[in-house]
Amino acid sequence: MHVAATPIVNLQAIHKSFNRGEFNETEVLHGIDLQLQAGEFCAVVGPSGSGKSTLLNLVGLLDRPTQGQLQIAGQETTLLVDSHLTHLRGHSIGFVFQHHHLISAFTAVENVMLPMMADRGFTTKAMYDRAVGLLDSVGLLPWLNSPAARLSGGQQQRVAVARALAMSPVLILADEPTGNLDTKSADAVFELLRGVSQHQGTSVLFVTHNPLLSARCDRTIEVVDGRISQVEVTLAMSNQDVPFRRS
Repeated sequence: MHVAATPIVNLQAIHKSFNRGEFNETEVLHGIDLQLQAGEFCAVVGPSGSGKSTLLNLVGLLDRPTQGQLQIAGQETTLLVDSHLTHLRGHSIGFVFQHHHLISAFTAVENVMLPMMADRGFTTKAMYDRAVGLLDSVGLLPWLNSPAARLSGGQQQRVAVARALAMSPVLILADEPTGNLDTKSADAVFELLRGVSQHQGTSVLFVTHNPLLSARCDRTIEVVDGRISQVEVTLAMSNQDVPFRRS
C-alpha cells in the first residue's frame, strides 16, 4: 500500500486580514489552499498587490494567518507560541530576498555563518567549515574572505543563497531574488536554486515577475486578488548546466 509523503508546505483555507476588527479591516488572502512537495520547485506569479508577499510571509512564519491551517514539514503552526515558531523557522526555512541583506563589512564566509551563530550563540570550527563548503558549492570559494561590499550583485546573491542553506532547511523562500540583477547574473542565481532543489531535495517557492524563469519551474501558481487563480504544471526543465555542487 502506497502512503503519500507529507507535504513540506500544506495550506488549507488560509485567510489573512489586516486591521482586524477596525473600520478599515482588509482581507488580503481569501481561502488559499496550497501544497508543496519535497524537492518541488514552484514559481509564484501575479500582479503587484495580489497577495504574493503576504502569502510568502505566512509560509515563512513571519506572520500568522487570520484563519485556516498552515503546516510546515508536517508541523501545524497556527497555535505555536512565538519561540517555537522562531525555532521552526530557523531550522526549516531559508530566505533569499530581492535585496541580499548581507552585512557589508562582514566577509562572505562570516555572512554565511550568521544563521548558525544566531542558533548556537557562539562560533565553532564546524560552522566555519560548513560555510566554506557552501561557498565552494556556489562557486565563491576564492572570495570567501572578501567583504560583501566588494562583491558584485550576482556574487552577493550567491552568498545569500549559501547563507539560506546554512541550517540545511527543507524549504527555501525566494522573493524576487533576481529582480535587481542583469540577465546573466539572474540566470545564474536561478540555476543555482534549481540545482539546490534537484540535488538536495529542497523545496523552493520562487516569487518572480519573469515569465521566462517561471516557465522553467516545476509548477507555476498565479495569485490574483488574494486567491489562487491558476496552477500550471511546467514539464520543461532547464537544459543548462547546474552550477550547484554538493558541499
